[in-house]
Amino acid sequence: MLESVLVANRGEIARRVIKTVRRMGIRAIAVYSEADAELPFVREADEAVLLGPAAPARSYLDIEAVIGAARQTRARAVHPGYGFLAENPSFAARVIAEGLAWVGPPPAAIQQMGDKISARNLMERAGLPVAAGSRAPVTDASAAVAEAERLGYPVMVKAAGGGGGIGMSAAADAAELRAAFETARSRAERFFGNPAILLERYIGRARHVEIQILGLADGSVVALGERDCSAQRRHQKVAEETPSPGLAAGLRDAMLAAAVRAGQAVGYRGAGTVECLVDTAAQDFVFLEMNTRLQVEHPVTELVTGIDLVEQQLLIAAGLAVTFDPGAVALNGHAIELRVYAEDPRRFLPSPGKIISWNEPSGPGIRVDAGYAAGNEVTTFYDPLLAKLCVHGGSREAAIARAREAVAAFVITGPKTNLPFLAELLASREFASGDYDTSVIARLRPGMG
Repeated sequence: MLESVLVANRGEIARRVIKTVRRMGIRAIAVYSEADAELPFVREADEAVLLGPAAPARSYLDIEAVIGAARQTRARAVHPGYGFLAENPSFAARVIAEGLAWVGPPPAAIQQMGDKISARNLMERAGLPVAAGSRAPVTDASAAVAEAERLGYPVMVKAAGGGGGIGMSAAADAAELRAAFETARSRAERFFGNPAILLERYIGRARHVEIQILGLADGSVVALGERDCSAQRRHQKVAEETPSPGLAAGLRDAMLAAAVRAGQAVGYRGAGTVECLVDTAAQDFVFLEMNTRLQVEHPVTELVTGIDLVEQQLLIAAGLAVTFDPGAVALNGHAIELRVYAEDPRRFLPSPGKIISWNEPSGPGIRVDAGYAAGNEVTTFYDPLLAKLCVHGGSREAAIARAREAVAAFVITGPKTNLPFLAELLASREFASGDYDTSVIARLRPGMG
C-alpha cells in the first residue's frame, strides 16, 4: 500500500481526502498557500508545506512548487482532488515521471477527454449518442453563425477546452449567438488558456445526469449509479441527488452501460464521471463530457453505496483490488447534496469575510464536508464553496425532510451564505416533485438561473 500521499488541493476536498488517507494508516501531506495557513485541512494533515502566495498561479497551480513539496516530504503518491491541476495531463505525467503514484487516470485519458470536441468524436465512435454539434473548433463569430444554421437554432455555446459551465450559454438566433460566442471565447481564453469553441444543438427541458465510474486495476470498468445535477444556476451545480428521480429503469440501464463503454474506450483507471443530458420529452440521452477526476458531488454516491471512493482511488493507484464486489453493487436509499457557498442568497454574488461562528448540523443520515471553521477568513482568491451538506434517507421524501431540517440547523455568521436559498429550493413544489430540469432555479428566481 502507499506509504504517504500528498494532497495537491485545498479546502473541503483536501480535508475530505486527508480524512480517508489517515483512516487507512497512510501519512497525509498537505500543501497550502499563505491565505490558507489557518484552514482545518492544514492542521489535520501529518505534514504541511507552504507553496507560496494566495494567487493560485503562484501556489496550487504552480507545478514546480507542488513537485518540490512532494520531493521535500518524500511523498509516494499525489492525489489532486478536483479543480486546479486535477485534469492537467502535463502535471499527471510529471508526477509519474518523478516516480510517484498518480491517484487518477492515465495522462492520455485526461488528454483525450479534456477537449470537448475530441471527446465527443471519440465517444461517438465508441457508440455513445451525442448531440448534433461541431466536429472541429469554431474559430470566429461568422463561422459560428454558419454552423448554427446547419445545426438549427437554438444552440448551446461552450468552451471546448474547459468545464464547469464557465462561459456556457444558449443562443436562439444569430444576434444572440454572436454575443454569446464572444463572451464564451473570452472566458475560455481567460480560464482555460484555450479560446476554442464548440456548438451543440440545444436541448430544452433537459436533465443533467452523470454516472460515477471506477476503472479498476485489472482493467475493468464498473458503474456505481447516477447522480442528478439538474439544480443549477448559470450552469453551476447547486444541489445533486441520487438516484435521479427522472429516469425510467430502462434509460438508467442504458446510461450506465454507455458510461462503462466510455471508460473502456480510453483505458480508464480510478474515479471518473460521465456526464449526460437527458431529453425529458424524448426520454433519451446524449453524452456531454467526461470529468477525469473525483467529482465535487461524490458524497451522495458514497452514501447510497457505502463505498469510500477516495479509498478505492488509492487502492487502484497502488495496483490493488477494491474493497467491494464490482459485480454486486447495491444502492440503498436516497441521498442529496447541497453546496453551501459564501454568497449573497438573493443575487448569488460572492461574500468574502471572516467567519464569526460555525454551527453545523449532525445526527443520523447527515454528513458535512466542510473546508472552514469559526475564525477562518473566506478570501476572494478561491471559489466561495464553504461546505457540502449531504443527507441520506430511506426514500427521497425522507431525504428531503432531513435536508430541510439540516439546512435550518446550519448556522454560519460573518459572510453571507446561500443557506436561505437552499431552504427555498427544498421547499419549492417543483424540486419536491422530482419533475424538474436544468431551468428549475431560473423559474424559482427569474433572471438568476
